[in-house]
Amino acid sequence: MIPNTKYKIPNTKKVALTGGAASAEALRQINPFVMPVYPITPQTPIIESFAKICADGKADTEIITVESEHSAISAAIGSQAAGVRTVTATSSQGLALMNEILYIASGMRLPIVMLISARALSAPLNIHGDHSDVMGARDTGWIQLFSETVQEVYDNTIIGTKLAEKSELPIMVVMDGFTTSHNVENLELLSDEIVKDFVGEYKNENALLNVDKPVSYGPVALANSYFEFKLDQEKAMDEVVDNCKKVMKEFKEISGRKYNLFEEYHMEDADTVIVVMGATAGTAKDAVDKLRKEGKKVGLLKIKLFRPFPYEAVAKALKNIKSVAVMDRAISSGSMPALYSEINNTLRYADLNDIKINSYVYGLGGRDIFIKDIEGIFNDMMGGKVDKKVRYIK
Repeated sequence: MIPNTKYKIPNTKKVALTGGAASAEALRQINPFVMPVYPITPQTPIIESFAKICADGKADTEIITVESEHSAISAAIGSQAAGVRTVTATSSQGLALMNEILYIASGMRLPIVMLISARALSAPLNIHGDHSDVMGARDTGWIQLFSETVQEVYDNTIIGTKLAEKSELPIMVVMDGFTTSHNVENLELLSDEIVKDFVGEYKNENALLNVDKPVSYGPVALANSYFEFKLDQEKAMDEVVDNCKKVMKEFKEISGRKYNLFEEYHMEDADTVIVVMGATAGTAKDAVDKLRKEGKKVGLLKIKLFRPFPYEAVAKALKNIKSVAVMDRAISSGSMPALYSEINNTLRYADLNDIKINSYVYGLGGRDIFIKDIEGIFNDMMGGKVDKKVRYIK
């Protein structure tokens, strides 16, 4: 329990939930106006849990059942443009099916919140977790916020709603399929009143239904204006990093939980560091703890905000490191993996050219990653095994 000065009610309640149910609890408290959705494994528990909440009269959200994920994101654009807070959820091929419309949502500057249980893409068919789907959508103009734990799923849903609306851009709140979406963990829920006060009432002054201020969404923009539209959109994306810091700072004030663009774990004197996103950070922390007991100076950098990528802040965190291993849970076919590319770009951006860097791909299609595997990565780096090619942890 954190000190309570503003509210005359308990700030938190301890519960045990899956990641899907935790995100549904956050949605209950946010109480969005519309949620168009189509079920797909392992996203289904999100909407299943939230639909029950609505059926029990605990939220007023209009859930729209549509014929596909393409229709879900199209309906989300319509309701958000009309002027109401809108959320949706998806996974894997569902996100891929939305791809055409993702660019329209970001180009129209609509702060839709999309919950994603990250999952492998077909073919062959695989329903288990990796980051292939969200990495495929990384350049669609959406903010991307990754979650390690069920607690972070809950918190990021609340943080993400405020961040998207503050930035006037859509956001993907990502959890690892099954690993986080279906596993039960202990977490703390904030009170309904606190969450409602934190996110505030959504107001879109440029709503289509605002007859006092007529606007047009999706006009034609030819060569004489399209460039300017995209530059304005990119300027908004550039402001997300500062917006994210501010929103996370405000969230700490109501929850006592401190978040940043990334988490530094035993980084203060580390020589060798692993960079990773999502649920695997928990396993990596166990590996760090084990090697620390053996006197080895290792650490972890867990990226939370992947889009936009916070180059300057990450460079500052890595400036005193001797070697870095980057773990990606997705392949970028024909190129280097996405997170590795961003860390490599960060080092070049900051002239940190003496830092050794290796790329590792792991966990495709839900394959487990163990402490011993991560120990092996650390030992590779500490032993000076640097390779310009991608290594695969199978």
